[in-house]
Amino acid sequence: MLGRVLFAVTGLLVAGLPMLANAELRHYVASLEQSQWRLSNNTPIVCRLEHEIPSYGKAVFTSRAGKDHDLNFTLDMWVKPDEVTNAKLMSMAPSWRPGLLSKPITELTYQKYFSGEVPKNAAWSMLNELERGMQPTFYYSDWYNRSSKVAVGLSAVNFGRQYSEFRSCLANLLPYSFEDIAFTVLTYQAGGTELTRYAKAQIAKVQEYLAYDPEVELVLIDAYTDSYGGRSVNQKVSEKRADSVKQFFLSAGIPQERIHTEGHGERRHVASNATIDERSRNRRVVIRLSKPL
Repeated sequence: MLGRVLFAVTGLLVAGLPMLANAELRHYVASLEQSQWRLSNNTPIVCRLEHEIPSYGKAVFTSRAGKDHDLNFTLDMWVKPDEVTNAKLMSMAPSWRPGLLSKPITELTYQKYFSGEVPKNAAWSMLNELERGMQPTFYYSDWYNRSSKVAVGLSAVNFGRQYSEFRSCLANLLPYSFEDIAFTVLTYQAGGTELTRYAKAQIAKVQEYLAYDPEVELVLIDAYTDSYGGRSVNQKVSEKRADSVKQFFLSAGIPQERIHTEGHGERRHVASNATIDERSRNRRVVIRLSKPL
């Protein structure tokens, strides 16, 4: 609901912003009938909870697979800031819950031409306040007219069920990200194409991740051997290792034209071949994955 109301200064200024008496406040917030939340992504690699703000844009909470339990919030505005703008984020009581006290969550800076972002801890605070039935609200001065104030609220109506599903999604996120598997080194047992136990665990991670992320656009596979055995034999062994890894990606649904392999044989050692450990480091396949930014 897009409202235009005249705001008079009282003993408690909204969000602590220094407003002039009778300054105009434009308030963007979904009405009871409009308020909807939806889980737009629910996979082990990304969880995304969205809320439409009529006539303004949408609020987006996102968490991605990885070692850290990250949480990002973006206020995706239809019209991006035309200049750097300071804002305050408050937890406000909705109009149908009079008497509840407001409280500050954080202060923010909107960067020019970018949507507003909220740091992790403040994003969790927003979710906690929504769960309480409160209305996280952003207050700032209009960058086209500094005397005009803007309030953007997130309605808690219809929030509970979708938030429960969002939390279930968070609990099932993979403990590693695309960046963790985008450069993977597989090592081999001596004299063949049998992966070491650790390498099998690594390629299993890649397999699990690819089952949920269809955006991989390029796979580069480079295979190497140690210097034991004939040079021509080692060249063929490296090519065979590269091809076996290629078959893995083909079975995972990556188109053949996106997979490039090369066997390097004894070339480009990363260690000498004087000890068993050094030779094992040279028996390797390097996998590099890329996807659109």
